[in-house]
Amino acid sequence: MSQEVNRREFIKDSLLAATAGALATGAAARAQSPAAQPAQSLPTGRIGADMQVSRVILGGNLVNLFTHSRDLNYVHDLAAQYHTDDRIFQTLAVAEEHGINTMSLSNRERAMGLLKRHRSERGGKMQWIVCPITKPDDSMTKYREEVERLVGDGADAVYMHGGMSDSLLATGRVDLIAKAVEIFKLQNVPCGVGAHDLGVVEACEKAGIPNDFYIKTFHHLDYPTAPRPEDMKKACTEVPGYWCKDWKAVAERMKSVKKTWIAFKVLAAGAIPPKKAFQWAFEGGGDHILVGMFDWQIAEDAALARESIEKAKAKRQRPWCS
Repeated sequence: MSQEVNRREFIKDSLLAATAGALATGAAARAQSPAAQPAQSLPTGRIGADMQVSRVILGGNLVNLFTHSRDLNYVHDLAAQYHTDDRIFQTLAVAEEHGINTMSLSNRERAMGLLKRHRSERGGKMQWIVCPITKPDDSMTKYREEVERLVGDGADAVYMHGGMSDSLLATGRVDLIAKAVEIFKLQNVPCGVGAHDLGVVEACEKAGIPNDFYIKTFHHLDYPTAPRPEDMKKACTEVPGYWCKDWKAVAERMKSVKKTWIAFKVLAAGAIPPKKAFQWAFEGGGDHILVGMFDWQIAEDAALARESIEKAKAKRQRPWCS
């Protein structure tokens, strides 16, 4: 009896090990082969001459580890513990599997290194929209050098960070935004301008700056932690959390802007549920939405986006500009 039991236990353990091994191998293969045909595609739009970009763009939070957590200071460390290198690779693979083909982020050493490895080692096809972190100045020499390195490293599009363009507008240096766009154009990649302040868009349009797209904040203020009118003295602030203080003005102004509009902070940094935010953003005129997501959120968010895009087609007043 003892021998028979031991034999059965051995066979059982062997089968379990073999099954676990097969599952692990399959999971590893899926994680390392994100270039395969997406399980479900997402609608795309064209930015610049020929860059096809999914209507949902993955935020760079997962690789840059920047989290808008208001006064919850522990959230940054929590995100850093979760987003190991392997988890980031897995998240990129899951995003590609669900039709998200582009992500947007700022130029940080760890982030760029992981993205390059995702392509070179794992067959990833994720496109990169990257913003330089060098501060523009009159010479623009260092800024130009950084842009050239980014494109040389594989950036598919480049833009000026919203905080940077907000600051340049406030100091009367819209000319430096124009110089940055000139530098982007010389690299023959789609070029954009980010903004929290609607005045950046207005100034760029007035000056005739030839950027291909805007990355402009867009969210309503119907959420429990939204600021009171008297709290909104700046274009945006972390506490109380808001990044688009007059969404009606943004929607109205963007109707006459013929460039691609990538709407970001559509969730008000997590305060607005995706089911409400996505359709609202597309109906309000956004051509694409830029969304930070954990790996376990991607499948549901992609499905919600597909549904939202279809519903928004009949209601949006702004024509699609990508």
